[in-house]
Amino acid sequence: MPGADRDAGLQPERTRLAWRRTTLASSVVAVLALRQALRGSGSSTEIAGAAVIVLIWLVFLWVAHRRIRALATGRPRGLAPRSALAVVVCTVALAVFAMAVIL
Repeated sequence: MPGADRDAGLQPERTRLAWRRTTLASSVVAVLALRQALRGSGSSTEIAGAAVIVLIWLVFLWVAHRRIRALATGRPRGLAPRSALAVVVCTVALAVFAMAVIL
């Protein structure tokens, strides 16, 4: 079996740390977006926007946490296509929502 003797070395550790940094950056963006969305009268639109931000952030955290745990194993598997799609959708949705809040 090709690659059976492969030593992963420090690559999983670097990838795990990169996921942690990305999670931290996503958290900062979510907090800033929440701050911007809730800046005002507290209307139902602002509350709904805040709820969307929190939902996007929680989905991203869930996927990132699962990936970080998977990377802690001896031989981590690759990122599942569904997880990759979820991360992309969360990132794009947060960017689109940020543009909507700014404009």
